[in-house]
Amino acid sequence: MRIEGLEMETKHEALKSKMLIRCAKAAFLLSALKSFPNLSMNSTTDDQDEEEEMVRREIEELKMELARERLKNKKMKLCGLMEMVLQVAVVLSLSTFFFMFARAQSH
Repeated sequence: MRIEGLEMETKHEALKSKMLIRCAKAAFLLSALKSFPNLSMNSTTDDQDEEEEMVRREIEELKMELARERLKNKKMKLCGLMEMVLQVAVVLSLSTFFFMFARAQSH
């Protein structure tokens, strides 16, 4: 009975910490949203256009970097697959060689 109580207490603490993390993230996002309109109201339209263009460039750069990373991951997977195929081919070749060698020695 006491172990169940400890398990329930541990679960409750875990849920409590998850809830605190979610609340902190929400508070951070709300404060970011609150400060964003103030920035745009104080800046001129030229500044806004420049900032939007900068954000667009950064987004495009991040998309390109993501595409490069995906391509690199695909290449790594392909290299790993080719390495495995090569290893299997070597094992099959060696086993065939030794089998033929053993067969020739027995005759």
